[in-house]
Amino acid sequence: MIEAKQLSKRFGDRLAVDQLSFSIERGEVVGFLGPNGAGKTTTMRMLTGFTPPSSGKVIVGGHDLFEEPAAARRLVGYLPETPPLYPEMTVAGYLRFVARIQGLPKRDCAEAVDRAMERCGLKEQRRRIIGDLSKGYRQRVGIAQAIVHSPPVLILDEPTVGLDPAQISDIRDLIADLSSAREGELQHAVILSTHILPEVEAICRRIIMIQEGTKRLDRPLDELKAEGQTLQMLFAREIVGEQVPSAGQGGAA
Repeated sequence: MIEAKQLSKRFGDRLAVDQLSFSIERGEVVGFLGPNGAGKTTTMRMLTGFTPPSSGKVIVGGHDLFEEPAAARRLVGYLPETPPLYPEMTVAGYLRFVARIQGLPKRDCAEAVDRAMERCGLKEQRRRIIGDLSKGYRQRVGIAQAIVHSPPVLILDEPTVGLDPAQISDIRDLIADLSSAREGELQHAVILSTHILPEVEAICRRIIMIQEGTKRLDRPLDELKAEGQTLQMLFAREIVGEQVPSAGQGGAA
């Protein structure tokens, strides 16, 4: 559904992302994992068209993001680390505004907004002013604006940062639901960018791990678990450079 082909991004003399390639299909929840400064947010911004790559391509649903930007962007929903909310607007009013920006015909906006609010648990908040909502509900509004135009691809950058444990659990459940098959609802391809290992274990089915802008790992999480490897082990080996024995091996006596 979305494919990165040899993506690179240079800022002056610094190479932030280096020939990164991967593809993600509908129904996949992929954890895009790495330490702070690894190039995660730069990659997310290239995948959504906000930052042009220095080289490489992004293909969304068969459309080149930088040669056919309008067609490709209609297929992508994006939640940046700081959600693009207008605190003085009501939840429903803001989502109608976003739906129109995303090109939905006026006649379809009410249904699209109702659908997004239903899926994100916001029906009871529709008339609330966004600035009066808790941070957890504001995150829900941020996800709702990303799905209001029913894009097959969702890109979420640090979606639970700053939330309390109960809010984190709610948002994780919501993200898992968005990738699941549900009658009458779109099954999304989800890319979740984070540096929080428990977040990836709780939500994701596949791991892409990067360090200094290069891909270090791309594998299903179940495969890694079957081999007795934890994300902590992989992070230590691929990112920190430490060798950690896998489960069952033990250490030297």
